[in-house]
Amino acid sequence: MFVTLLHLYQIIVEIMDPRAEDMSNNMEEDNTNGNVEGGGDGQEMSASEPILMVRNGDSVDARSIFDVFKARPGCQPLARLSTPVESLTYHMKHKKRGKCLIFNNHRFEAHTRLNERRGTECDGRALYGSFRSLDFDVKIYEDPSAKCITSTLEAVSKEDHSESDCIVVCILTHGEQGILWAKDEKYYTDNVFSYFKGDQCPTLAAKPKIFFIQACQGDRLDAGVAVRRSLDVTDSGHDFYRIPNYADFLIAYSTVPGFYSWRNTTQGSWFIQALTQVLGKHSANLDLLTMMTIVSRLVAYDFESCVPGDPTFHQKKQIPCVTSMLTRLIYFIPKD
Repeated sequence: MFVTLLHLYQIIVEIMDPRAEDMSNNMEEDNTNGNVEGGGDGQEMSASEPILMVRNGDSVDARSIFDVFKARPGCQPLARLSTPVESLTYHMKHKKRGKCLIFNNHRFEAHTRLNERRGTECDGRALYGSFRSLDFDVKIYEDPSAKCITSTLEAVSKEDHSESDCIVVCILTHGEQGILWAKDEKYYTDNVFSYFKGDQCPTLAAKPKIFFIQACQGDRLDAGVAVRRSLDVTDSGHDFYRIPNYADFLIAYSTVPGFYSWRNTTQGSWFIQALTQVLGKHSANLDLLTMMTIVSRLVAYDFESCVPGDPTFHQKKQIPCVTSMLTRLIYFIPKD
């Protein structure tokens, strides 16, 4: 079967581009030559460097299923895989837990026309205590500018995290869908994540990159739906692997796209209250994604807005939005 497919590949390549005949012959002989998807520089690989071919049946939109890929450490930073490929959990026994950056915007410059975020100081203190107890190196940035935020993220992404388990970034501010506000101007959520992609921060590749974002994602309100309580309910063999650049991210928003996020002016935001409560109670025995499910339940069932003077905002609900690109379970194993 392999011979048949290989011959079919050669025929198709020769029909599409006769110049590819030499490449096909070389592949049949020693499997050491190939082209990177979308073009390449034609450099040869040694016999010890693997070629990653598209598996039979796999295809990519607008690409030929016969495209040949090769993993070439010389083309991009080669990350070190600290966890066995077959492991169900991340390796969380490095020398250091890692950094936790908290960007807490309370007040904003007049030209932004944004209101003061009363109660966010409670969130900052709660997050600081929670992540310190989990052995993180925590740093809070109070009312940072956009330049401070982006320059800090860029600088941290260029540091050596080889001896760290992971990284956590918490952002507390006003926002819209895809947009966050510093004290002086807006910036984009996608840019925040991009600093820590595998090709930008290789010493954190294959390690958890965790983001908690307390901010509105729009101006819609969730009135909720009444549900009736049920009566019967009681209480490897490779030297290296290629992984996607956005693998191993967990991004937890306080609310779903398009909706308001609620904050109590004396106790802090619903989301951060629930998050720190769950981390304090369950971090010793549950994985992070399971804990985030509990956080979602607490926010959904235990919180409701109380603004009797304004029916539009009274008795509204909220549900966090957790996006996971994790490839393993995260357990915050206590450090010695």
